[in-house]
Amino acid sequence: MKKIGILFGQERSFPEAVIERINQKAEKGITAEAVKIDKIFQNAPLGYSVIIDRISQDVPFYRASLKNAAITGTAVINNPFWWSADEKFFNNALAEQIGVPVPKTALIPSREHPTGTTSESFSNLEMPLDWDAIFEYVGFPAYMKPYDGGGWRDVYKLHNKEDFFDKHSGTKQLVMLLQEEIIFEEYFRCYCIGGKHVRIMQYDPRNPHHLRYATEGKSPDPKLLKKVEEYTLKLCTYLGYDFNTVEFAVRNGVPIAIDFCNPAPDADIKSVGQENFDWVVETTANYAIERAKAQKDGQDNLTWGEYIKASVGNKPLIAKATPKAAKTPTVKKATAAEKAPAKPKKTAPKK
Repeated sequence: MKKIGILFGQERSFPEAVIERINQKAEKGITAEAVKIDKIFQNAPLGYSVIIDRISQDVPFYRASLKNAAITGTAVINNPFWWSADEKFFNNALAEQIGVPVPKTALIPSREHPTGTTSESFSNLEMPLDWDAIFEYVGFPAYMKPYDGGGWRDVYKLHNKEDFFDKHSGTKQLVMLLQEEIIFEEYFRCYCIGGKHVRIMQYDPRNPHHLRYATEGKSPDPKLLKKVEEYTLKLCTYLGYDFNTVEFAVRNGVPIAIDFCNPAPDADIKSVGQENFDWVVETTANYAIERAKAQKDGQDNLTWGEYIKASVGNKPLIAKATPKAAKTPTVKKATAAEKAPAKPKKTAPKK
């Protein structure tokens, strides 16, 4: 019997619904349950073919347990090794490398020295920083947020440099991002499961949390939705996430990726609504069953993104197209949606 386990914390509606849906499907030799842990020994399997991780980002014991499970053959959704390694600043850099537009972003060191360090630990850091260059590059208004945070914690909107220094003084040991504000006319949040299933949801982060999915207005342009889907799939494929949400702010018709490091995204029925909830439960159940069927003992059953594959294979991140033999031109021309995304033009910083 292959077991699918869900590891979760305080949430209830999503994990319980996924467990119920998997068991309702009654796939031969597959069952689902909440993960049960009473001991962890090195190199000893936990007994699950698949584990859907919803909480280890907040519980180091669970993160270590999942890595041990993974090395003994469990397919963990999402890969706990990669999830431990990446963060928002790196992901923005990767997005630029693969042609997905992102806001201008600068990395800001923590206001206070990390525990166990002194000023001598920062002999390579020039102080004061070149604040004028940083502010000129990003511009104001801007947002400041933790470089590896989530859940809208410690996020500040800043209107000028005085505002920045005031807010930054209270961030203690957090390493922060200073990011350009994108004034948007449309906003989307997209579930991406298995690197192939995408659900695009109209979303407004300016609304109270329980109303962010309750948006009204004209229907989005199908070509814009196609581009949003393309960017979502590209980001999740290169990052190697099995389960993620990607957020886009649309400025002048261009979808700009705002947040795409959400490997345990909100899936509570009270916030996402019934239709979105039903989709994510059904798609997660089907994907978990798919992974359980593909799981094999004695081998690595994790998902590794294209970035890691390219690095290990010593290959360029974006492979250049191989020239093809000339063909007789056809009448049909490529549509805008079929063309490769162009890199956003760089303009001189405002003064």
